[in-house]
Amino acid sequence: MIKTLSRYVGEYKKDSVLTPVFAALEVIMEVLIPFITAAIIDQGIDQGNMNKVYFYGAIMLVLAFFSLFFGIQAGRYAASASTGFACNLREAMYRNIQTFSFSNIDKFSTAGLVTRMTTDVTNLQYAYQMILRIAVRAPMMLICSMIMSFMINVRISVVFLGALFVLGIILFSMMHAAMPLFRSVFDKYDDLNASVQENVSAIRVVKAFVREDYENRKFTKAADHLYRLFVKAESILVFNSPVMMTVIFGCIIALSWFGAHYIVIGSLTKGNLTSLFSYVMGMMMSLMMLSMIFVMITMCSASARRIAEVLEERADLTDSDTPDFEMLDGAIDFDHVSFAYQQGTGEDVLHDIDLHIHAGETIGIIGGTGSGKSSFVNLISRLYDVTEGSVCVGGKDVRTYDMEFLRNQVSVVLQKNVLFSGTILDNLRWGKEDATLEECMEACRQACADEFIERMPDRYDTWIEQGGSNVSGGQRQRLCIARALLKHPKVLILDDSTSAVDTATDRKIREAFAAKIPGTTKLIISQRITSIQEADRILVLEEGQVSGFDTHDHLLEKNEVYREIYDAQIKGGGDFDQPDSGKESGEHVETK
Repeated sequence: MIKTLSRYVGEYKKDSVLTPVFAALEVIMEVLIPFITAAIIDQGIDQGNMNKVYFYGAIMLVLAFFSLFFGIQAGRYAASASTGFACNLREAMYRNIQTFSFSNIDKFSTAGLVTRMTTDVTNLQYAYQMILRIAVRAPMMLICSMIMSFMINVRISVVFLGALFVLGIILFSMMHAAMPLFRSVFDKYDDLNASVQENVSAIRVVKAFVREDYENRKFTKAADHLYRLFVKAESILVFNSPVMMTVIFGCIIALSWFGAHYIVIGSLTKGNLTSLFSYVMGMMMSLMMLSMIFVMITMCSASARRIAEVLEERADLTDSDTPDFEMLDGAIDFDHVSFAYQQGTGEDVLHDIDLHIHAGETIGIIGGTGSGKSSFVNLISRLYDVTEGSVCVGGKDVRTYDMEFLRNQVSVVLQKNVLFSGTILDNLRWGKEDATLEECMEACRQACADEFIERMPDRYDTWIEQGGSNVSGGQRQRLCIARALLKHPKVLILDDSTSAVDTATDRKIREAFAAKIPGTTKLIISQRITSIQEADRILVLEEGQVSGFDTHDHLLEKNEVYREIYDAQIKGGGDFDQPDSGKESGEHVETK
């Protein structure tokens, strides 16, 4: 874990080295000041020699100035190094997340990734800053103060050494007990963020069903659990300060008692006793700072582990050593394909799929809930890899292609259509970054999106809110289809991407596809028979297996599953969009 994280110090190595150097120089200056103070008392004040007072006073001012200067430099470089380190970690995590396949992303919740990139990185940033400065300053101050104390009086210093030993054992025990609790705390942060994210993203549903009180209770429960864990952890660490102060005051009392005794017998001067007080306070404060570092390390160790998990995660899907950048056409071949989301579980989502689709064909895909429709098309663009068999596009296994090239040639409009904040043009150009206005307009005409865009005041410069919240579901779907068409793909996949579009517009889109992109292979997943019945062939999936793959007419004659869906939609209500459709359909009505 440490090796993984240390790689991201990067260009801030110089600042990370200079920080402890300046911190060490600061300590040296501070340690010398009590020594000069003793000289002022013993050689100046006690002997009435003001020249010595002025001389040693001037030296003390110089030492104080340099101590201040070195301290400022240490703080400046520590801030630069820790902030830069945190920036590098966030960039590296975000960059690595972009390489994740769907199976990688499935291992981490969205809320968990957000927490790791925000709260966890911030914790590590503060810890790194403390380690660079205080972790050098505190031990060095402790050691130097102890050395100076032994130089003044060995017997008194032994008492302090014993106190430090006892205090160290107590602090270590506290840290050991608190560390598991802090690990649990940061796991609960994920639950809290997940609750917030889910509620905000689905706020319309929450209000529509008047579930505000329920969501408030759910959030309060998560926040309360986090609160109780924090209280439990802090209730252990709260003893840090009382134990520290007890030891400090005990040492001061012991120093006063033994110091007075040694002054009376003449083996210790008043100046030396004053210096000892300073060194004892320095040792105790150093130990207190060390305890603060231990607390911070205890808190951030869980954060460091969670960050390292993301950085060390490697994408399951990678390009071959010699990726292919040429695709002849949009022909698709499934050669005895089986697929499971978690390999080795024995629970295949797709079983022995063996079929062949010609370039330029329009293929409809239909089936019940959980039949494997989305899993089927996800394999074509290699969002997942097959468990057994192979998927070929253009006569070549998809695993031989460069993934970026493959996904530009196999354009997918997923079930959950997503638009980003920006203008309509900005969103369209996700499909082709350098697309001209004319290209965008043509794609929108094919997707029947031009109809509503032309009615907008700013037309293609109309601002789209985050998630496309200021356009309807059907408009959002048509914009996503237009965005996919801008890639000029050899294969176009619509994963239930016209479900929010009325049947007339749906027909226009299919007619535009037939006229404008006849050479593109089109795979259309739909809940509506009317959307796919004119396709060249229709694939019927049931429980991850091919139930039928033929034309509409032949499937009506030979395939019971397809006939039941057809009867439920067409005979039962005319169209699956109608309010009364599916009353008699049973479980086959819901085909997604």
